[in-house]
Amino acid sequence: MGPVSVWQWSPWGLLLCLLCSSCLGSPSPSPSVGPEKRAGSQGLRFRLAGFPRKPFEGRVEIQRAGEWGTICDDDFTLQAAHVLCRELGFTEATGWTHSAKYGPGTGRIWLDNLSCSGTERSVTECASRGWGNSDCTHDEDAGVICKDQRLPGFSDSNVIEVEHHLQVEEVRLRPAVGWGRRPLPVTEGLVEVRLPDGWSKVCDKSWSSHNSHVVCGMLGFPSEKRVNVAFYRLLAQRQQHSFGLHGVACVGTEAHLSLCTLEFYRANDTTRCPGGGPAVVSCVPGPLYAASSGQKKQQQSKPQGEARVRLKGGAHPGEGRVEVLKAGTWGTVCDRKWDLQAASVVCRELGFGSAREALSGARMGQGMGAIHLSEVRCSGQESSLWKCPHKNITAEDCSHGQDAGVRCNLPYTGVETKIRLSGGRSRHEGRVEVQIGGPGPLRWGLICGDDWGTLEAMVACRQLGLGYANHGLQETWYWDSGNITEVVMSGVRCTGTEMSLDQCAHHGTHIACKRTETRFTAGVICSETASDLLLHSALVQETAYIEDRPLHMLYCAAEENCLARSARSANWPYGHRRLLRFSSQIHNLGRADFRPKAGRHSWVWHECHGHYHSMDIFTHYDILTPNGTKVAEGHKASFCLEDTECQEGELDQSKMDHSNSNP
Repeated sequence: MGPVSVWQWSPWGLLLCLLCSSCLGSPSPSPSVGPEKRAGSQGLRFRLAGFPRKPFEGRVEIQRAGEWGTICDDDFTLQAAHVLCRELGFTEATGWTHSAKYGPGTGRIWLDNLSCSGTERSVTECASRGWGNSDCTHDEDAGVICKDQRLPGFSDSNVIEVEHHLQVEEVRLRPAVGWGRRPLPVTEGLVEVRLPDGWSKVCDKSWSSHNSHVVCGMLGFPSEKRVNVAFYRLLAQRQQHSFGLHGVACVGTEAHLSLCTLEFYRANDTTRCPGGGPAVVSCVPGPLYAASSGQKKQQQSKPQGEARVRLKGGAHPGEGRVEVLKAGTWGTVCDRKWDLQAASVVCRELGFGSAREALSGARMGQGMGAIHLSEVRCSGQESSLWKCPHKNITAEDCSHGQDAGVRCNLPYTGVETKIRLSGGRSRHEGRVEVQIGGPGPLRWGLICGDDWGTLEAMVACRQLGLGYANHGLQETWYWDSGNITEVVMSGVRCTGTEMSLDQCAHHGTHIACKRTETRFTAGVICSETASDLLLHSALVQETAYIEDRPLHMLYCAAEENCLARSARSANWPYGHRRLLRFSSQIHNLGRADFRPKAGRHSWVWHECHGHYHSMDIFTHYDILTPNGTKVAEGHKASFCLEDTECQEGELDQSKMDHSNSNP
């Protein structure tokens, strides 16, 4: 007797289901049966499809009744991805994708609103709308990223590999002259694609600006420009070229060249690209990567309007939570229907290339305040996210747990090869060593620790690709590696926004260091996550008031260093002091807890207010006149951190809301 299925919700149907399951039971799988022969999966076959992808990731496709189909991403979760990865023979899932990241499928959409707990032995045990019942399109096809580890004893008979096609995974620009000596990033050159047998050129017949736009986006550049084709044709006549592609047809909105229509040469093609030459592309770098002074001047001469899109919460350039400016207020974007086209519009608008990933589910941390946009549908040709069709949103429609984010393609600059850390306990910490040129070969050296601080450490960690700076250290005797002892850089002063230490002000070839011993050289401790504090400024304005308070009532405030420096010269305990008092509310929007630098074991008990605190000052308040003159100052210290409660329903400690009154 086959399994009983109840399709209509009724008390009798429920009773029938319970009776049948209690009487018949379900057969236990034989211990000798491999994972590919689970009872629930009989008659189904699974495969990973789409491009670009690795062997353990892709669009999930299921064959049922002889017909291949896909799964809609509505209500899809990591738990469902775990079940599907096990169906495919992998141990578990490490992630999942939405909005047809690996390209839209064809045929039926077999499953919609798939809901799994993650422990099911088969996808048939998960709840859904039923086989073939869906209101989705293939633009909503779900994909999975599985851990690259196979289940023991798994047979690949249940994994149907997609028919093999040549695809392009990597693209680069090769300068026609001076290869290896040109400054990075390379913005113009011959297009080369990596195929299984090596790097090959692309025939320029029917090559279009749309193709160039896609190539530049992959390489981290927002746009392309025209090239001197005649020069390159003349140069090509003197060189031998190996062509692998004879046809590329892009619309211009693709995030990857593999999504374009490609025509490959066959192995037995003896005549390749007759009458043509290698395709050439010239890209325009964004403001952060303008390589020459001419490009910088050209970009600076263009009128710069107010930025209406920004990225927050990302540890690296070109990634973060998408925030947009509306009516003078920054807000986030809901991830409904968020896809690579919309993400690419954001990336190019900010001066990067096309999007590498469109992130959902507040992967870059939750924002606060308004959610301005939802269901953004870009074609990929828009110059700004605001020009894409979208829906305005109300608080009931979306939450900050659905904030959209992006990871953009960036140009390769090679700056990470000119810096390294030594002596640390992990790759995220150590003494900073930099590579410099000069007379003779390149050599490694140390940085003088004088005036080295957080801003300089921020740039060093960014150049290393290690995210944020936790600490910038002026003494590193405990990281003594012993091999490198020469100080080659001093007087480093950064604003914190530079991409490498070379861009910061420094003494150049003249080294001036007050303490020349190796122990006083610069070090850093980097972190992939960090806190991000945001003051609720409106609350300060609403609660601020002036109070004249006798000095004899301010001994506690003075003991805890809560008064401005000018209070030290007051005539204690006589007289008064005028205070600006207000309540403050500080939100942590980052992806790490905000903690004082001093550990709790070193905190001091203060009888005045009856609590421990470390007196780490983390906020400064200055009162300025309209012309910018400072007339008063104040600060906030970390005694409020440990005794603050999270907002109702907020489980993530990194989103804690710290509020108290400022004396």
